[in-house]
Amino acid sequence: MLSATLRCARRSTFLTGIAAMATVGTPGPPSVPRHTNRLINEKSPYLLQHAHNPVDWYPWGQEAFDKAKTENKLIFLSVGYSTCHWCHVMEEESFKSKEIGEIMNEHFICIKVDREERPDVDKVYMTFVQWKENKDALLESSQRILEALRHTSEISVQGQESPPPAKEVMDTCFQQLSRSYDEDYGGFSKSPKFPTPVNLNFLFTYWALHRTTPEGARALQMALHTLKMMAHGGIHDHIGQGFHRYSTDQHWHVPHFEKMLYDQGQLAAVYSRAFQISGDEFFADVVRDILLYVSRDLSDPAGGFYSAEDADSYPTTMSGEKQEGAFCVWTAEELRALLPDPVKGATEGTTLGDVFMHHYGVEEAGNVDPMKDPHQELKGKNVLISRSSPELTAARFGLEPVQLSALLQECRQRLSSARAQRPRPHLDTKMLAAWNGLMISGFAQAGAALSHQGYVSRAAQAAAFLRTHLFDPDSGRLLRSCYRGKDNSVEQSTVPIQGFLEDYVFVIQALFDLYEASLEQGWLEWALHLQHMQDKLFWDPKGFAYFSTEAGDPSLLLRLKDDQDGAEPTPNSVSVTNLLRAACYSGHMDWVEKAGKILAAFSERLQKIPITLPEMVRATAVFHHTLKQLCFLPPATHPPPGQVVVCGDPQGEDTKEMLHCVRSVFSPNKVLMVADGDSTGFLYRQLPFLASLERKDGKATAYVCSNFTCSLPVTSVQELREMLSP
Repeated sequence: MLSATLRCARRSTFLTGIAAMATVGTPGPPSVPRHTNRLINEKSPYLLQHAHNPVDWYPWGQEAFDKAKTENKLIFLSVGYSTCHWCHVMEEESFKSKEIGEIMNEHFICIKVDREERPDVDKVYMTFVQWKENKDALLESSQRILEALRHTSEISVQGQESPPPAKEVMDTCFQQLSRSYDEDYGGFSKSPKFPTPVNLNFLFTYWALHRTTPEGARALQMALHTLKMMAHGGIHDHIGQGFHRYSTDQHWHVPHFEKMLYDQGQLAAVYSRAFQISGDEFFADVVRDILLYVSRDLSDPAGGFYSAEDADSYPTTMSGEKQEGAFCVWTAEELRALLPDPVKGATEGTTLGDVFMHHYGVEEAGNVDPMKDPHQELKGKNVLISRSSPELTAARFGLEPVQLSALLQECRQRLSSARAQRPRPHLDTKMLAAWNGLMISGFAQAGAALSHQGYVSRAAQAAAFLRTHLFDPDSGRLLRSCYRGKDNSVEQSTVPIQGFLEDYVFVIQALFDLYEASLEQGWLEWALHLQHMQDKLFWDPKGFAYFSTEAGDPSLLLRLKDDQDGAEPTPNSVSVTNLLRAACYSGHMDWVEKAGKILAAFSERLQKIPITLPEMVRATAVFHHTLKQLCFLPPATHPPPGQVVVCGDPQGEDTKEMLHCVRSVFSPNKVLMVADGDSTGFLYRQLPFLASLERKDGKATAYVCSNFTCSLPVTSVQELREMLSP
């Protein structure tokens, strides 16, 4: 019966002709709602936002399907999420209208879906969108449409069962990215411009494998320049920390102001890698900035991470309408009032405001291009962007760079205090397993790269939260979501949503990262359990690779496999690396075989348009470098290549020096483990060869396996660094 799909975004078209009938909100505090529908009983912040629409919304479920069948009505499906600006626009222009609600209720059974709770529903029904006046004709063609969808969405092995060649795929992806690269401002488009961590991670791997070539040097320059321009830009919140969703312009200046957890997690990881590679403290400062924001504003007291902050907010406590970016932007007049102090030692008459406004590109009439502000919400306002280097700003006002740094820090603190008095944007307190996994990886990788134990501890706290609230120990399965309840409790839906492929993939990756940062083997054991469960629930034994959803849901017409890395890497891309890491930690070579089958299933796409799957391209290189060595090694007799095994007391200073060396070097193919001499421990049970490795001369000793053989024992940190950075 499901025939119409609507995502609340720019492309929403169904109600355009009658949107003029929508009611307009009045200033002042909200009145008592006149309508309440079934969504009032849901936990999702997005569904609760629509609980007082005059539309008779149903949540996704059997009740709605049965009613549609009984009343012989088509289903009107609206998919969105709570921090989506265009979803808010659609609600204001359509779903709050009593007249429009009456039309919808008469002709449809209306269903609201939180796309972040149910990405499966969003992906399946956005695969094909159609509107028809003649329901009978639609139903007659439905089977033909369904078959066409199955055919066009199928990803499976086509003729060959071997992965594509790594060098060709890597080179083609690099060339495609290089052609789309913005030489001036970084990034890979003109506008809008997204962070795309998958592209940057690919470039880092390409550099690591081509360090001595011009192409390798260009790959590194593209990645580091992009990261610096992003951090200087308005997409970076210079007052409240963290990164906004994307830039509407070429210069990273005017952002779409919502902040998503998955961006913060991935960017923390990629800036950590930039610091590993360059040693530039600038990148480490950005990592600290991101993690400060997440710790302060997106963290639940129980340890989980919230999903997002909205782009829209009320400009003042008395405002009746929200505006995009109101929480973040400034007038020149506001800044002068907040920063009137004269600056000692500067040229005569210079105030804090003068210095700050020059450095961050503030203009008296506002610095936002009207073309990037179609609704004039930012007229006269300024989005802060670093227009000048610290050295040039200091020179302009006759200051020393150290003095300037302290002055700018003082200014930012004042603005932060002033901004705290403004109405905050809506906070989506839904907690998703997949996005929490990405954020755990961000904290764990930052903790390892920056030698910051506090970040590792925060990652462990979040992993413990997942195990308590988003894991069913009886079934051994992950759950998709939970929610902040009253009095900071953690609540679950009446019927919990089972985890999807992305939940397993990102949590497994997080647990591997957390083990390497903490050396707590319990995280490793849980990761391997989840990998077995992922294989059981999602693997396609006929076409290879993983389906995004489990089998058996009658409400979903198709089981799809995502085929494009986007704001998040596609789960199959990450699965390749997860499987190789799992094989290294367990000695189970069947996981290496599975990794190869995934690459074979995506082989055609990888060879023709690898730019759409940069994370899988990166994994292809890791696979070929690893597989050649793994397949010649009897399982559980020698360490698989890519492993760095440090033998020693984890609390010993010599061991800590070795571990710091391993963690400070960017090497895309390394897997770290510590042989602590406990033959009864989990790792020793998985990998009996560990018992044969010994410390040399009583010192912490490292073994590195490559080219089919294990290295001689190494006790020198310098020698180990050279082996990890050829």
